Amino acid sequence: MSAETESEADGDAEETTGAKLFGRWSTDDIEFRDPSTERYVTITPIAHTMGRHARKQFQKSEISIVERLINRLMQTDENTGKKQQTTRMVREAFEIVHKRTDENPIQILVRAIENSAPREETVRLKYGGISVPKAVDISPQRRVDQALKFLAEGVYNDSFKTPTDAEEALAGQLIGAANNDVSTYAVNQKEEKERVAAAAR
Repeated sequence: MSAETESEADGDAEETTGAKLFGRWSTDDIEFRDPSTERYVTITPIAHTMGRHARKQFQKSEISIVERLINRLMQTDENTGKKQQTTRMVREAFEIVHKRTDENPIQILVRAIENSAPREETVRLKYGGISVPKAVDISPQRRVDQALKFLAEGVYNDSFKTPTDAEEALAGQLIGAANNDVSTYAVNQKEEKERVAAAAR
């Protein structure tokens, strides 16, 4: 690494030191309980990188987990491309989470992802024209991807064509998953995947 690159990296570190997500939530002292997913859950105070990671393989794991949640929530017909609206929704949901739990919402999000990440799933193997399900371990990166997918689906199911606001739905999903509540969609889907995999061992 050249001296110029090193000085740039130091400058970036100085810029983010003391910075807070949405100007409110500290990204320091976040506790990880699952060592396998820790490397793929990046905590930064930046919620919008302007697509800097796009079209680069595995680069998604280098961006903030909050931005990854925002991007995942946009992946429905009604919300595609509405990043500002989705960012505002996540900010308001974090406020609700803080009021209900009196904890840092980023910590709640990390715990929710750890509790919603399945460890096993099934693949279909073909033996002489017959499809046989086989249980396989899931890589840590895919575990995080699946957890975000389950959380986003849970929010969509709770808020679409119902009186519940999306912010309330997201806060409920995060708190429920952080508490490992099986009635929460994300945790329920994780348990279901692992149950099917256990039967296919």
